[in-house]
Amino acid sequence: MKKTLLALAALAATSASFAQSSVTLYGVMDASLESVKGDKTVTRVSSDNLSSSRLGFKGTEDIGGGLKANFNLETNVKPDTGTQGNGRFWDRAAWVGLAGGFGDVRLGRIDTPIGDIAGNVLSAQAYDDLKLVGTRAGNNYRRADNAITYFLPTMVPGLTASLQYTTGNGTVGATNGEAANSNVGKAYGLSVKYAAGPLSAGLGYENIKDDNGVAADGNQKANATLVYAGYDFGAAKVTGYYDAETNTANTASLRRLTVLGAKVAVPFTPEFTLVAGLSTARNVNGSVAGDDNVQITTIKGIYNLSKRTSVYGMFTNVNNDTNTLVGPLAPTIADKTTRGIAAGIRHTF
Repeated sequence: MKKTLLALAALAATSASFAQSSVTLYGVMDASLESVKGDKTVTRVSSDNLSSSRLGFKGTEDIGGGLKANFNLETNVKPDTGTQGNGRFWDRAAWVGLAGGFGDVRLGRIDTPIGDIAGNVLSAQAYDDLKLVGTRAGNNYRRADNAITYFLPTMVPGLTASLQYTTGNGTVGATNGEAANSNVGKAYGLSVKYAAGPLSAGLGYENIKDDNGVAADGNQKANATLVYAGYDFGAAKVTGYYDAETNTANTASLRRLTVLGAKVAVPFTPEFTLVAGLSTARNVNGSVAGDDNVQITTIKGIYNLSKRTSVYGMFTNVNNDTNTLVGPLAPTIADKTTRGIAAGIRHTF
């Protein structure tokens, strides 16, 4: 009898241990048929126009005493070709961390503070302005390698904040700040976000010590600030945003890149939402000659067939200035109007 009770106790303890640890497989598949116009028009099957296709694993273990161990591995995939998208396998996320009453600390490749806002709040896909004009939040600093990221504990409902230091971002050069005598990609950033009821707002900031390692005279220092505010009126949600940053060419004579935009999301039915956006990007190339501004108009219609499957259509139009080459299919001759139109399907699992 005693042996039976001991065996049952051991089995219960083992079951409890398993219950405290979990791993989840998840993903997104997004493919569309699109027609894009630069100098010429190209029609093709494409990926990632509404959401980035991905395959991921995430897990957590309850260690006890209010402490949890967490991890996330996530890779981009391309449904149009079946390839991995960006030259490294775990390109979207590869981090491990500990969370507790002190907050949440994560080590590894992860969203930057500005990249989190661009990608998860404002959208930074191929047809969106923050991606098209080459902002750091939508491109080189959408995510960061070698990051130490700290999420503060929640003190006020709806308010979240994070701090991040990157010892070297390998996506901006062949070497990074972890190599000897290199500061390439060393950066620090922070974000504050608030979402409660109909109101949302946030700020992200990134400061980079040596953005691309081309010069050693201090001109390669760069920074980017991204702010947004939104209000849900019920019949429509309106969001405005502003991005200002050192131009990506990073020479002292160039002017700052800025993006000012607004989006309106209208839920016509519980299943169908229409999102329209209008933005102006100034000094896209930072040209001292000027005339390098663009105006971008976007329209997205999303219809949810179920909780996990949606069909969509989208249109983006870019009016290029005399010295700009921007578009879903960038032209080789400046001062051209470019556009893209796509229809696709997204499934999450």
